[in-house]
Amino acid sequence: MVFYALFVGAELDGLTNLQPRRGCDDPSFQYYFKLRCENCGETTAKATCVALGEVVDLPTGRGTANLVQKCKLCGRDGTIVMIPGQGTPLTIEQSQKGEKTCLMVFDCRGYEPFDFEFRDGWKADSVNGTPFDIDCSEDEFAEYDEKGECPVGLGKLQSTFKVVKKIERAGKTRYI
Repeated sequence: MVFYALFVGAELDGLTNLQPRRGCDDPSFQYYFKLRCENCGETTAKATCVALGEVVDLPTGRGTANLVQKCKLCGRDGTIVMIPGQGTPLTIEQSQKGEKTCLMVFDCRGYEPFDFEFRDGWKADSVNGTPFDIDCSEDEFAEYDEKGECPVGLGKLQSTFKVVKKIERAGKTRYI
């Protein structure tokens, strides 16, 4: 098993706390990304969708996963289990430093995720506290904050998957 953390970044202008609409652990938020088979190296042609609220039984009958998929080339089963509680919103301070934030951790067996696709279903707050629903499928967003009387926006969306380690200390589990 390999743990992959999805890190996202963006240039935020007058916005902070960019995250899925109902938070990083939103069970209905759909993560879209491509997969690479760890056995034969075959990649999926289209993005695969994974959501916390979608759970299927493993083919072995022991346990569940958020995704079970067979490689079209070699026929091997691969699974992905999402691990909630690890994500944090992207703040304006992180954006200004060019940093990314972890949104979700995935326990991947047989597959390596890559090429995350930003789509609809995001939110952020203006620095003045006005909430905005954001569609990231266009890779940019621009609006006017009436309350704060200033333009807000985002652009240059970036994402990367990084291999992380599971660390258990004092009854708490972290992925670093």
